[in-house]
Amino acid sequence: MAAITVTPAPRPDAPRPDAARLPLPVLHSTVLGWYEANARELPWRTPEASPWAVMVSEFMLQQTPVKRVLPAWDAWMERWPTPAALAAEAPGEAVRMWGRLGYPRRALRLHAAAVAITEEHGGEVPDDHATLLSLPGVGEYTAAAVASFAFRQRHVVLDTNVRRVFARAVTGVEYPAQATTAAERRTATTLLPDDRETAATWAVAVMELGALVCTARGPECGGCPLVAGCAWQRAGCPPYEGPARRGQSYEGTDRQVRGKLLAVLRAEHGTVEQARLDAVWPDAVQRARALDGLVADGLVEPVGPGVYRLPQ
Repeated sequence: MAAITVTPAPRPDAPRPDAARLPLPVLHSTVLGWYEANARELPWRTPEASPWAVMVSEFMLQQTPVKRVLPAWDAWMERWPTPAALAAEAPGEAVRMWGRLGYPRRALRLHAAAVAITEEHGGEVPDDHATLLSLPGVGEYTAAAVASFAFRQRHVVLDTNVRRVFARAVTGVEYPAQATTAAERRTATTLLPDDRETAATWAVAVMELGALVCTARGPECGGCPLVAGCAWQRAGCPPYEGPARRGQSYEGTDRQVRGKLLAVLRAEHGTVEQARLDAVWPDAVQRARALDGLVADGLVEPVGPGVYRLPQ
């Protein structure tokens, strides 16, 4: 395989690097060829997958691995194959179906997006990036991902996996900054293929490379199609020197308590008495704080003194 030299992207007003410095056709064909041979077969990537199916997957995949999302996505799409089907139900049903995916506010946001799509866009997921951004719960990443993956448009799609690939291959550092930077966006924009269809495939191909090979821990550099020109490899794989990257704890946290409280409420299709919620966690102060947080987030509704339910 020809060596690939990837240099940091210039500012938008600077001339685009020539092929000798940044052989984009080789870079693109190498990554796209790897993707064609190694991509996982996922239901939201099939030609038959609707834009709604893609949108549901993008909401679920935020901070959640594919293996946990697959059964939840299957169940969701079987019950609510269209935005209108979800919009016709109470938001609490979305929270119930969300199950143990974590970060259940995503369920409420997806329900709110379904309502907006149904009421304002004729039940069809809009194909315009700006319109997607206007939907509840849809941020820059999700709008770009849906426009790219569902409608085969040309957009920069920067998730954690993509940022990590570019940090290593282009910048020569082990991990990207905690928050997306302007320099990262310039790099991603410069590397994006001009053709819409190719750009859409490139976006998911780089993401897949980060998920399967250029992983956060234990990257399999020997199997990476970019190893010959990776800036991090050429630099000797220097260790990360930025702020400490702490993993998210769960045991004993308010998140754990919230999950236990929601599990009781999801199991019931009516109201739940305070005594049943009190039984799930011994620390009364932490339990009350977690419950108050669920109410504040709209995930739980108080319907009377000491009586609660999922939102209606």
